[in-house]
Amino acid sequence: MEIFKLDGHPHVELCDLLKIEGWAESGAMAKAMIAEGLVQVDGIVETRKRCKIVAGKIVSMGDEQIKIEE
Repeated sequence: MEIFKLDGHPHVELCDLLKIEGWAESGAMAKAMIAEGLVQVDGIVETRKRCKIVAGKIVSMGDEQIKIEE
């Protein structure tokens, strides 16, 4: 499981997280992946592209997982 640090920010938007982590090549691709129901937050499919991901959440897609930390 990968770790993503917020570095003082209160949250990261889901579509931005996918781009930052390299799961998506572009914002459009990230938004499409989310809309298709491929991304889960804490085990639940998340379809809100700009969902605010805060510390303590786990984002997953397929076999990949990222834990969000402060």
